[in-house]
Amino acid sequence: MKFSSKTLEKAVEAMSALPSIGKKSALRLVLHLADNKGEKKKRLIDAIEALQNELKVCEKCHNYSDTNICNICFDPARNKKIICVVESVKDVMAIENTMQFSGVYHILGGVISPLEGIGPEDLNIYSLVDRLKNQEIDELIMAISPTIEGDTTIYYVSKLIDNAVSISTIARGVSFGGELEYADELTLGRSIHSRTEYNNSMSV
Repeated sequence: MKFSSKTLEKAVEAMSALPSIGKKSALRLVLHLADNKGEKKKRLIDAIEALQNELKVCEKCHNYSDTNICNICFDPARNKKIICVVESVKDVMAIENTMQFSGVYHILGGVISPLEGIGPEDLNIYSLVDRLKNQEIDELIMAISPTIEGDTTIYYVSKLIDNAVSISTIARGVSFGGELEYADELTLGRSIHSRTEYNNSMSV
């Protein structure tokens, strides 16, 4: 792909680095922005700058937020004694869309995966343990994708907690090897409501 402008080429390279956007799609988007002289381009630039300069991470649950504590953790109507443990911000959004959960969350930032070089120290596991020490928790709902790595992560967390709090897992309405963000809202909502108690003695 040949460019008449280095500026254009850099923009296409940056855009194509985003997930699911190839070089041709990136070129179409960049040319659209280049042709646009109005408010649309400015809104996009302002939004990206805000992501860089203003977006924060919640000190409690690691969700994205505009303040040090996110709206979910701050909301007095949420049940702070039930924590739903998920892999990513996308999982929080998927569960929130079901409108079936009124507790709070803890985002691990992934799952334990030795093959990819991801260990417990690379995730937000120990901050979860700290939350359990510093506040009264009745239940942890492990809403982790049902994969080998996900099951390993649940097992590791359960061993760290060592029966300090009740642990449950969402029902297997989500297919094995699937991801929560791709589950439909009805299935995901039922999986949370039909959660079962976790027994780490049955795990490998």
